Amino acid sequence: MTSNHRRLAAGATLIAALAAGIVPATTAQAAPAAPDATRTTKPAPAPAPDMEGVAAALKAAMAEGAPGAMARFTDSKRVQTRALGVRDRESGAAMDVRARFRIGSVSKTFSSVVLLQLVQEGKLQLDAPVNRYLPGLLPDDRITVRHLLTHRSGLADYTNAMFEHTVPGFEAVRHRVFSYQELLDLSLSEPRTTEPGVSYKYSNTNFVVVGMLIEKISGKPVAEAYQRRIIGPLGLRSTSYVHPDARIAGLHVRGYLHDDEVGRPLVDSTEQTVSWAQSAGAVISSPADLNTFTTALMRGRLLSPTMMEAMTTVTPTDATDTRFYGLGLRRYDLSCGTQIYGHTGTVQGYYTYAFATRDGRRSLSAMANTSNKGSANTALGGTLEAAFCGKKPTAKASSSARATASALPAESDLPENR
Repeated sequence: MTSNHRRLAAGATLIAALAAGIVPATTAQAAPAAPDATRTTKPAPAPAPDMEGVAAALKAAMAEGAPGAMARFTDSKRVQTRALGVRDRESGAAMDVRARFRIGSVSKTFSSVVLLQLVQEGKLQLDAPVNRYLPGLLPDDRITVRHLLTHRSGLADYTNAMFEHTVPGFEAVRHRVFSYQELLDLSLSEPRTTEPGVSYKYSNTNFVVVGMLIEKISGKPVAEAYQRRIIGPLGLRSTSYVHPDARIAGLHVRGYLHDDEVGRPLVDSTEQTVSWAQSAGAVISSPADLNTFTTALMRGRLLSPTMMEAMTTVTPTDATDTRFYGLGLRRYDLSCGTQIYGHTGTVQGYYTYAFATRDGRRSLSAMANTSNKGSANTALGGTLEAAFCGKKPTAKASSSARATASALPAESDLPENR
């Protein structure tokens, strides 16, 4: 073929290729391949839960003084449960994952959801002063709604003095009924801990004021707000807010409180008004309902995307760079890199963990029926690593990871002396 013929043939080939939408590449001038917009990188599969590890954490909590402990894990495949020990020391009744119990400060996430729903309805603003809605309530106009939800108000935690001596303090308030204002007054009689917005300092007082805001803005009692906005829509049949009723109805776990003095008998703390906490910690629930709640929250069933972004925007609570707090919501960064959101709970006789992954595909609820024994709470927290990170590749790695997790004492939602 002559050079002219070769040029004509090449030109014809190029024209045909362009007409077909194809650009031929040469070895000398190959164009970079365009990214395939239709191809998505699948996330790595989540590790299977280590239910043996979960059971080991429950046993460890019992070895540290809990009469019983249980956990319920859910993912897209199935529900897995473990229950050890007893839910009632007197009758010897075995721990039962269907039973209800007091969830303590996990209640704070319920309160936050209600308040954030009111924000998205335009009834109040996160960065507005609390005194705009409750005139003259707080001594500092700089304290905002957001400061309450993030524990950055500087309002002293009245429970520090209330439970300086654990059992006597509890018995003094077990059957008492407080108003929100009485609890706030206890806080305001103490010096403030920080300037508003400066630093994180956990305080039950913040969520007492959240309860006051909910009732003022909605015009309804907190119990009705929980029922209409969370419990009813999610079908949480074992969840309730019965303040000031002291009983837990139906099948339930009895709670046992450790005395400050080692060797003294456990105190059955099941029946109490929890009026000292109210919107900061008086909700009753079950493992299944807690799984449903945390899953629904993370999947966006309770709040708008904007409010979920606000709620899950977190700041550190300590120097470990593994624990954080958002708006009534904790985030823990586990050893495997998984981030989980939820809350811990302490109320006399009960420790609780209720957490889920950000996509809501995996959730864990765990409970041990004791309190004022921080080592039991820390041991129970080991269920998180086992459930969300699964078994470690080797015994050495597993031992190292578990040691790292257990080296951090459980975060305290309530003053404890043991």
